[in-house]
Amino acid sequence: MHRNIRLLIAYDGGNYLGWQRQQQGKTVQGTIEQQLTRLCNEPITLHSAGRTDTGVHALGMVAHFRTQTTIPVVAFFKGINSMLPGDIRILCAEEAPLSFHSRYNAQGKTYRYDFFTGEVQLPATRLHRAHLPGLFDHRRLATALAGLVGTHDFSSFERTGSRDKNILGGRGAVRTLFNVCCFPQLGEADCWSLRITGDGFLRQMVRIIAGTLIEIGQSKRPEEELAAILSAQDRSKAGLTAPACGLFLETIYYAPPIFQSRVRP
Repeated sequence: MHRNIRLLIAYDGGNYLGWQRQQQGKTVQGTIEQQLTRLCNEPITLHSAGRTDTGVHALGMVAHFRTQTTIPVVAFFKGINSMLPGDIRILCAEEAPLSFHSRYNAQGKTYRYDFFTGEVQLPATRLHRAHLPGLFDHRRLATALAGLVGTHDFSSFERTGSRDKNILGGRGAVRTLFNVCCFPQLGEADCWSLRITGDGFLRQMVRIIAGTLIEIGQSKRPEEELAAILSAQDRSKAGLTAPACGLFLETIYYAPPIFQSRVRP
């Protein structure tokens, strides 16, 4: 009898070549699958809500897998955590309907980008907060933040070559952003966060948006330039791709919300 097990996963991406399993190199998906295969005594394939690039972190990745094992669901929380390295943790595990799919049922995602604009960054924060020094005024972002919200073609904020633009069908580079904001990290001088919620994201879209917004906040670009960048649909018009270490996948949204009852030790 098949079961569908849903996992809520957090990880530090600094030691991994991203989420997705690869032929060579350590990935988050491959590491978890290896231990699940040992635990279930059968080949396990994880299906996630999305992918994260090398060095990107997650606070709430959702993934699911099918299994015929009859072991209690708590083993996929308490047991698997004892088998995983300390930079990956299963936060919750639960039985899900067989119809549930982490990717296809997802309604939206929230990412957070953390960065430091001071001159000298503390070594302890260098792996989880991008260092982009320069005077930063978040008030300069008001026009740009408002302009990003809504449905747009985000080709200017997509990694070059990440999508075959000759393939017809689908939604191309069109995505909808519901909220984009910038705020200081309380008690941390020159430390800032960008939070972006949307129905989906292109390859490196959040990091390119972050890099562009930071340049505006540092007076390296005009406050009103965002509209022209969007309409150009040209990656070369946008700003730098901000470093991966500052990016966190915070939340993935489903309707109705999942993980109502959470399995904990």
